[in-house]
Amino acid sequence: MSRKEQPINPDASLAMRSYIQRVATGPEYSKDISFDEARDAMCHILAGTADPVQAGIFLIALRMKRETLDENGGCLQAIIDASNIVDAEVDHIVDVADPYDGYTRGLPVSPFLPAVLAACGVQAVSHGAEAVGPKFGATHRKVLRAADINVDMTVQQGVEQINRADVGWAYIDQRHICPALHSLVALRTQIVKRPVITTVEVLIGPVRGKVGTHLMTGYVHKPYPPVYEHLARISGFESSVFVRGVEGGVVPSLKQVSKYFEYQGDGVLSEVEIKPQQAGIEQEVRAVPLPELQPSSVSGDDTAAKFDVNQLAFEAAKVGQAALQGKEGPARDALVYSAAIMLVHLGIEKSLNSSAERVRTAIDSGQAFTHFQENKFQ
Repeated sequence: MSRKEQPINPDASLAMRSYIQRVATGPEYSKDISFDEARDAMCHILAGTADPVQAGIFLIALRMKRETLDENGGCLQAIIDASNIVDAEVDHIVDVADPYDGYTRGLPVSPFLPAVLAACGVQAVSHGAEAVGPKFGATHRKVLRAADINVDMTVQQGVEQINRADVGWAYIDQRHICPALHSLVALRTQIVKRPVITTVEVLIGPVRGKVGTHLMTGYVHKPYPPVYEHLARISGFESSVFVRGVEGGVVPSLKQVSKYFEYQGDGVLSEVEIKPQQAGIEQEVRAVPLPELQPSSVSGDDTAAKFDVNQLAFEAAKVGQAALQGKEGPARDALVYSAAIMLVHLGIEKSLNSSAERVRTAIDSGQAFTHFQENKFQ
């Protein structure tokens, strides 16, 4: 029997000890663990049956070794097993999965994307958390809360909003999707470096469509699209779009040639090159520029933003809502571009040009802002 085939030890402490002994032996001698072992380790971490010190060592050692597909997949499966996942009453759901650690280099407008998609007849969900390392940037939760959106709906309440034709979208927080995972935020802050959780948490898929659930997420580094494809298939996404986006988000550069990778059903992962001009966009900036911001009140932390992130979220809320009301500029273009990509991927439109025009109509008619308003506190 090989090391990878040995039975799982039912004793949490001994099992974690075994996993750490293998993954934390330095750059030359560390060994990979199997899908089932990674799943078992993450189950212990989520359940609190792993000692916190062991949990931290395991996560950082796995990162330093570089996680395998099986290790990523096993950790994701454990998180899915511990999550609240609900079926919607609509055929298709687009899952907008931006980085949970947020944005620090530009004003994020992707929190407004689900409402735009809903106005185009595509139900959508986004998710996140208040503040997660390593960036601790402006997250979907922060931006939407600054816009008076209810960011504390349970998964079931979010699904009810998505099921409504006049709403069609929702934000659901990680504290409701997977409370056990959310409880690890403090541990993640203490270990500083980006753990496997950062890679896999965006792929839970808390809301599922009756016919298909479609992932839209972003990446920066070239090796990630095949990794995300592997994880998306484990999670059960019918199709996925992986955008080479600004800060790893779902919006490509507004002035440069970019690309996205996609798959449909059992099809292969394919690369698509795109230009902003194909969507009728002519901009001199890559993303929505940062305004003048106050310095951060947090000192002594080199990983955190150097400015007031809550102020950034407030500014993003103002700019995003103005874009939903048709104000021209980078924010509106970012929403048009990202939504247009998804409409082409879903086969609703055949080209970025026609897709972008459809999105602009949804915005300029006021439909997108109306859909957005429906999730505001009444």
